[in-house]
Amino acid sequence: MAIKVTLLTHTPNPEQTVAMAAKLCYSPSGIEDIRDGLTEEKTASFIDMLAGLGHASPTEHASFTFGIEGISRACSHQLVRHRIASYSQQSQRYVDGTKFDFVTPPEVAANEKALKAYNNALDVQAKAYREVRDALVAGYIADFLGEKPEGSDAEVMSRFKEAHKKVYAAFVKKANEDARFILPNACTTKIVCTFNARSLQNFFAHRCCNRAQWEIREVAEQMLLQCLEVAPHLFKNCGPSCLFGPCPEGAMSCGKQKEMREKYKR
Repeated sequence: MAIKVTLLTHTPNPEQTVAMAAKLCYSPSGIEDIRDGLTEEKTASFIDMLAGLGHASPTEHASFTFGIEGISRACSHQLVRHRIASYSQQSQRYVDGTKFDFVTPPEVAANEKALKAYNNALDVQAKAYREVRDALVAGYIADFLGEKPEGSDAEVMSRFKEAHKKVYAAFVKKANEDARFILPNACTTKIVCTFNARSLQNFFAHRCCNRAQWEIREVAEQMLLQCLEVAPHLFKNCGPSCLFGPCPEGAMSCGKQKEMREKYKR
């Protein structure tokens, strides 16, 4: 599954919202007339002024909500480290993990020996997940009935499911809670996240960097392109930190500042 980022919703007129906040800071306007005179040109002027002054707090009044799918759990763990944001993620407790989708890193996919080992490991984990989950459910059923039923775990589960659908569903969810410890970081996940514009600017500075992990860099690039469509002035200077100054990575710099500036040239 390819990475897919969708801008689900955002603050109506995000740039005007930021401009109104800035106008309140720098003019004697009252709340009732704060929107007056904020043409598209004047709005852009306020946003450019904020960027020049380094006054970022007004940009916090515009928020953007994204739906992200096709990323690995390894990627989502990086994403949620950006703490000034809100997240809702698909639960491995409530979603069946016996047939999980997974992400294969391009470098692994391009190496025949690595790919074989990678797929073999995922097959082992998928089998182990099912065995652990089924054994736990069969144990819960035995406790519920007060005796150990005859037959394999799968047979016991099938019979019990027909007779006690709601109880069976509760047992499966309970078993998933522990069986999920086996699932790999490669498992795909879906997540909805909401950032304010200031937090997004910080996110892009870190995750559009050439040294960012390839998966979250692709997420960041898709997010930035969609933000530019709805708020071009607000995000026109966004991208890796090296766009307007020295690389902050020091000795670990990718050494491609010129190429990065050309890539994000607008």
